[in-house]
Amino acid sequence: MSAEPENPAGHPGDAPSVTSPASPVRGEDEPVVPTPSRAARFRAWLGDNPSSQSPPFSKYRWLRLLTYLLTFYAALAILGAGAEELSNSYGLTTGVALLCTLLQATAVVLALWRPVPAWALSLAGATVTALLAREQMLSPMRRLSSPNWPWSTPVLLAHMAVLLLLALRVRVRGTLAALGVTAVVTSVVEGVLGALRYSPTGYVSLALFAVAVLIGTALRSRSEARTELVQQTTITAEERARRTLLEERSRIARELHDVVAHHMSVISIQAQVAPHLVENPTEELKENLTGIRNNALEALTELRRVLGVLRSESPDEPEAGADTPRLSAPGTGPAPDAPQPNLARLDSLLENTRAAGVDVVKAEEGDARGYSPGVELSAYRIVQEALSNVLRHAPGARVRVDIAHFPNGIYLSISNTRPSRPVQPSPGGGHGLLGMRERAAMLGGNVEAKPTREGGFVVTAFLPRGGGAPEPFAPEPFAAGPHRPGQP
Repeated sequence: MSAEPENPAGHPGDAPSVTSPASPVRGEDEPVVPTPSRAARFRAWLGDNPSSQSPPFSKYRWLRLLTYLLTFYAALAILGAGAEELSNSYGLTTGVALLCTLLQATAVVLALWRPVPAWALSLAGATVTALLAREQMLSPMRRLSSPNWPWSTPVLLAHMAVLLLLALRVRVRGTLAALGVTAVVTSVVEGVLGALRYSPTGYVSLALFAVAVLIGTALRSRSEARTELVQQTTITAEERARRTLLEERSRIARELHDVVAHHMSVISIQAQVAPHLVENPTEELKENLTGIRNNALEALTELRRVLGVLRSESPDEPEAGADTPRLSAPGTGPAPDAPQPNLARLDSLLENTRAAGVDVVKAEEGDARGYSPGVELSAYRIVQEALSNVLRHAPGARVRVDIAHFPNGIYLSISNTRPSRPVQPSPGGGHGLLGMRERAAMLGGNVEAKPTREGGFVVTAFLPRGGGAPEPFAPEPFAAGPHRPGQP
């Protein structure tokens, strides 16, 4: 049986024990861990920051303090009333009876922090009490009226409390070992030694001890199960978030593949045509242009293979490395050769949204030329996802889309008013904002989403013009006048 109880289950905030300054040999550069003050230890004792030696009770400080008070009260009751009962039942002197019950009361209090030594102390005290009472019952000078033996009522209650606390702190194997030792000692005292003129309490006591152990083990198992469930739920949520992030990045990579492939194709064609545009090209020039074209074709082949892996449910499938993509364009597109959307198709997107019953207003300022295809694609997807969120989560709301073109990038603002109809539960995964932020971060931009004071919602984004690191930026007011987020 383990000599020390393990850390109590249900204390997720258990702090590691503080190393004694004199125990390990520290290096010169290693910091010395300060010893906690008395106030800090008292707060830990009350449950603010439970230590490894704190009792396995509630995480709430008031409930833990109530438990301590009840335990101390029970110990005092055993000490006072138990001494009187031992004196009357066994004929012990007041001093001896107080000493026997003091051992039991001390064991009950000690079981809060050290249940194994407390169990040993309680069992030893019960054995001594039973042997002292046996001498009184065997004495011809004493005529006792059949007292309960070997377990008297106060000793029985104290040992039950100790076994309950032991079962809460120690593993089942150790608890059963303690119960077994108690049963052996009881059998030896009552069955082997025996006494005269007493009411046997051995079997009844063992049954009550088993009930206390069963209750403590059940509570401990329940606490461990809840802790494991919380840990598993946390791990599952983290895994789900990680998988969602990877899926969003994979979808973005599939969309950007078409942009990169287009540029590589242009490089290959230009390298092939360039020798015909120069009169009498040198062999060195032809060789360099041929190398450029071959490198571009090899890069296109590798891009197709990477895209095949991204679009395959299992990278180990033979079709994953095929040169021709098997799935449609970006995630859910209609066909693999469909053009990637850009800013010029925003009006069509807004018309489709209006056809779905949403009142959408667009305001745009500045010159939209000069953006890289990746920036236009990401801007389109951010507006698209924001409008989809309005359709799912804000039925009947009015939407305003503000677009401002600046020398260093594009600024987007999609805001909606408070929904005018009840919001129905949406089956979506709720990962739209994650995809927006991934797209903006990939280009060196940023996305911010927050509720408005009027009860609506606003999504703002800034994407650098060249898709690189953003410069310090503060959007100017639109020409139509100042616009409050959430106010169409």
